[in-house]
Amino acid sequence: MNAHGFVHRYGDNVDTDVIIPARYLNTASHSELAAHCMEDIDKEFVNKVKTGDIIVAGKNFGCGSSREHAPIAIKASGISCVIAPTFARIFYRNAINIGLAILECPEAAAAIQDGDEVEVDFDTGVITDATTGQTFQAQPFPPFIQNIIEKGGLLNSLNA
Repeated sequence: MNAHGFVHRYGDNVDTDVIIPARYLNTASHSELAAHCMEDIDKEFVNKVKTGDIIVAGKNFGCGSSREHAPIAIKASGISCVIAPTFARIFYRNAINIGLAILECPEAAAAIQDGDEVEVDFDTGVITDATTGQTFQAQPFPPFIQNIIEKGGLLNSLNA
């Protein structure tokens, strides 16, 4: 399983309130959540993001409240993977539960720039910045987590 897309870069401590603002939490519609993803930190995100794109961010991505809406909004917007040095633990669990691939890799998060073209091999954990030619090694997911992500989330993997 691979991800391939262009990078949308953000800093440290991107919290769930800017990933999906609280004023939109009354909807269960994934497309409605996606339409407002990142709007308080990047008004142009929803106009720029393409299916397969990748978010690269600083440390503690997904901090704040434990809303599952945040990884749902990111995934529904078309993002295939989030790369950061560290993730808030509850965001990490929620991301896996809904099938959003996330990788902790401080070196990649520090080096990859906004707009770079990046490919991720989830089987090996290798992140390749096609723009610069650099490669980075993240810890690959164990097979059972890869299965959850491939099936689109925990419930889908259990039902399969």
